[in-house]
Amino acid sequence: MRPLRADARRNRERVLEAAADVLTTEGLAVPTEEIARRAGVGIGTLFRHFPTKEALVEAVLAHRIEQLTQDARALTAAADPGVAFFEFFSEMVRQAVVNRALSEALSEGPVQVTETLAGVKQGLMAAFGALLTRAQEAGAVRPDVDVADVGSLVAGCLAMEHSSHAGGEPGRLLAVVCDGLRGGA
Repeated sequence: MRPLRADARRNRERVLEAAADVLTTEGLAVPTEEIARRAGVGIGTLFRHFPTKEALVEAVLAHRIEQLTQDARALTAAADPGVAFFEFFSEMVRQAVVNRALSEALSEGPVQVTETLAGVKQGLMAAFGALLTRAQEAGAVRPDVDVADVGSLVAGCLAMEHSSHAGGEPGRLLAVVCDGLRGGA
């Protein structure tokens, strides 16, 4: 496959940026025409780079999840494993709360999990698992929690933050969950 021409590469990046922005604010229901409009390209250009809306969504989500994975990996060398774990857990929930498409992907919402997305999510959970293990070894997180539990808690926090029952200040339920994860003193 030949490398993209400079203008085609710019158009592809514009489509990805516009899609990331609009998917963040409006979620997966946004029409591809709106993404193309915001990117300043025609619908044909969008589909030349991404043959389906699903392929575009997958590219945007895979990139965002890979960024989160890099963030988690960077924290594995932190001096305080407990702080690193809770910082990442909280940041992941906060980002997903404001990013509707990411929220839907992390909480097993309407995003179809393709092989590519499954692979990047698996990488994220492995990196999260490394943070969890270090935090447990330091006594900062309960020893009976596994990475699947943490994934479920992230999804639960997202559901509660999005619900009308959350009440109170944003992040209150996240703090409650974090307190429940803490190791005994």
